[in-house]
Amino acid sequence: MTAERVKVAFLYNHEAGHQVRHSAAVIPALLDRHPEIDLSVLATSDSLLATIHAVCGPELEKRCRFIKLGTPAWHKPFARILDAVLPFSRLDQLYSNRTLFSRFDAVIVTEGTSLFLKKLNGLDHLKILRIDHGAGDRAIGFKPSFGRNDLVLLPGAKQRDRFLQLGYLRPDQIAVIGYPKFETVDVSAGRARKFFADDKPVVLYNPHPEPRLSSWYDLGEEVLEYFYNSRDYNLIFAPHVMMFKRRVHLTVEGMALRMIRAIPEKYRSCPHILIDTGSAASVDMTYTLAADIYLGDVSSQVYEFLIAPRPCVFLDAHGTRWKDDPDYVFWNFGPVVTNTAGLDRVLRSAAIDRSIYGPVQEKAFTDTFDLQPTTSAVRAADAIAAFLARAA
Repeated sequence: MTAERVKVAFLYNHEAGHQVRHSAAVIPALLDRHPEIDLSVLATSDSLLATIHAVCGPELEKRCRFIKLGTPAWHKPFARILDAVLPFSRLDQLYSNRTLFSRFDAVIVTEGTSLFLKKLNGLDHLKILRIDHGAGDRAIGFKPSFGRNDLVLLPGAKQRDRFLQLGYLRPDQIAVIGYPKFETVDVSAGRARKFFADDKPVVLYNPHPEPRLSSWYDLGEEVLEYFYNSRDYNLIFAPHVMMFKRRVHLTVEGMALRMIRAIPEKYRSCPHILIDTGSAASVDMTYTLAADIYLGDVSSQVYEFLIAPRPCVFLDAHGTRWKDDPDYVFWNFGPVVTNTAGLDRVLRSAAIDRSIYGPVQEKAFTDTFDLQPTTSAVRAADAIAAFLARAA
C-alpha cells in the first residue's frame, strides 16, 4: 500500500438487500474513528443504495463517495438467461468494474462471490475483508474458500472456533466483532409491533430456498393450508428473500433442482395470513421480532429470532440424520417434525417446552454472538483499521 490515505470500498453486489445490514453500520463508525481511511461505497442497484441510506442516514452521502456500478448493456440478455442458474450478474459486475477496483487498497464484502476479484489481472494488491452475513451452522458458512479472504470478521466464538478447528482460517485472519445488524433495529419496538387485529399467537414460517435442505418444496403448501384452516394462530409467511426471486433453484450443496410455484390466491387473501416474499421487512428483522413462534428449516434467521428467546419448531422434509451434526446445532432449539401432521401438537406444546429448550437457545445465542458494551460496528471499524495499518 502507498503512504497516502488507504483507499477502502464497501461493496454491495447482490440481487437482494439482505446482506446490507450486516456491514452498513460499520461505515459511519469507520468514518468517525479513522479519518486516515479514504472511504467509498459501491453498490450495484438503486435499491441497495436506498437500503444503505436507510441504515446509515442521508447525511452519509456527504461524508464519503457513493458509486453505482454497472455492466455493458450488451451483457444484459446473457444475464437474464444465466442468472437463473448461477450468479452471472454478480461476477459480471466484478469483472466489468475491475479498473475501478484496482484503485482501492481493500474492499469490504459480505459474501463469497467477491473472491473472484483475486483472479483478475491487476488486482493482486487488493485486500478482501469479509463481514459475513448471517450466523448459522450450515456447512456453506464454513467453506475452505473463506481462507482466501485476508480478514474475516465474525460474530462470535462459535464461528471462530469452528474455523480454527477445521483449519480453514488462521488466528491472524479472524476478528470477532459481534453482530452489527443488531444495531440497526429497535428490538423493543419490533417486539411490540402488531400485524393482525387479534392477539392470537403469531407464527413466522421462514423456509430457505436450498432445494436439498428446504421444507418449502415438499411441505410448504401444506403448511399454508394448515394455517389457512387454523383458528388458533396467525401466520407470517416470510421465506428467505431469494426464494421467489428465481423460478428455478439449483442447490450449491449437492445436485438438486426445484421449481418455484405461484402461491395460491386464497392464502394471500386470508385475513390471518400475511405473505411477504421479499420486501425490506423480510430482511430487517421486522418479522423475526414480531413473531411468537419460529417455524423454519435451515435459515440462519433463527439465530436473529433468538435475540428474544421464544419457541421454535423445525420442519425436516428430507429425513435428515441431524443429531450430533454441527451443521444442525440449531435444530436443538425446538422440536423437529417430518410432516405437517405433527404441527398441531408441537405448536400447542411450544410454550410448555420452553423449560427444555430455553437454556439451550440462550447458550447458543451467547456462543454465536459476542455482544459487548462497545458496539459491534465500532469493534468492526477498529479491527478493519488495525488490519490495514499492519498491511501498509
